[in-house]
Amino acid sequence: MALMVVIVYEARWVYPEIQAYFSQTGNLTGQQLATRSRGYLQGAQQQLLGEQPFEADSIQTIRINLDLAYGLLDVEVYRQNYSCTAPSLQTINALSDRIYRGTVTSVDAASELLEPIDCLTRIEMSQLDLRGMAINAFSESTRRHNQVVTYSSMVIFALGLLFWVMHERQLRRAERATEQTLAWMERAMRDPLTGIGNRSALQQEVMAKEGTSLALILVDIDFFKQYNDSMGHPEGDQLLRCLASLLKDVLGEQATLYRLGGDEFAALLPCQNDSLLGDYCDRLTSGLRGADLQHPAHPDNKGVTLSIGAVRFDAREDAFPLAYSEADKALYRVKSAGRDGYEVSLKG
Repeated sequence: MALMVVIVYEARWVYPEIQAYFSQTGNLTGQQLATRSRGYLQGAQQQLLGEQPFEADSIQTIRINLDLAYGLLDVEVYRQNYSCTAPSLQTINALSDRIYRGTVTSVDAASELLEPIDCLTRIEMSQLDLRGMAINAFSESTRRHNQVVTYSSMVIFALGLLFWVMHERQLRRAERATEQTLAWMERAMRDPLTGIGNRSALQQEVMAKEGTSLALILVDIDFFKQYNDSMGHPEGDQLLRCLASLLKDVLGEQATLYRLGGDEFAALLPCQNDSLLGDYCDRLTSGLRGADLQHPAHPDNKGVTLSIGAVRFDAREDAFPLAYSEADKALYRVKSAGRDGYEVSLKG
């Protein structure tokens, strides 16, 4: 808005003044009119003093010079501002007529032209003074306008710089807020104990892989409550972290892991057939046995064992709830059958 004001100011006041001044180039000014008029009078005066006697052509030339001088002097501005103008015009007009009739000598005629020449000289000097004053006024006015435009531009630049700084600060604040929001969302989608995803993250991951053939593996630690009661909750938390690490090592980087709550975990990974899903479950139980995790309170005097339910399904929003239900049912059938095993559901 401030820039527009400066542009309007320059277009409305500065530019018209400059145009008005320089548009006079090539036009006759008051001083130039007087100079030319004086030149014609002096030319007539030289002819009057030069040729004796006068030829008809010379008389005609003298009268033309007098008429041209008269026309250039007969200006309203001269009449209004210089008292010598009217008498000089009368002298020139009368002298032209007397020269035509031959009632005046050349010396007298030349002498009578001295007063109009003197009048024109004074007009020239006065017009030069006025022109100088006009040039000075124009220069001063232009200087003031330029100062206004310069200072206004500096103010606009400073305001623009201030607004840019404020914008950058606001942008950085927005970026920090966005980063904090994303970080909060990421934390909200992760289990704080193990660092893997939670139940909400599991559903979002399925939606992100829509149309892909996936395997869902649900894992539950057998007799985890007894483990906690005998070993204490810190050891129980350590067992949960250890199991998360084991799942990652056994299933590989292609698997995404989740803690669904308590001692229940889930793994989501690409899977093209049920046979491959069975291999995943075998690897998981073998890896657990290899880890040889102790469970002092296990009713069957075993180490840590798992109950696993698995299902393969095509990732769709409407298919996931059914697949989860089938994997959960398979897991509880394993639990009902005595735990420490896995079952692959074929209803995904």
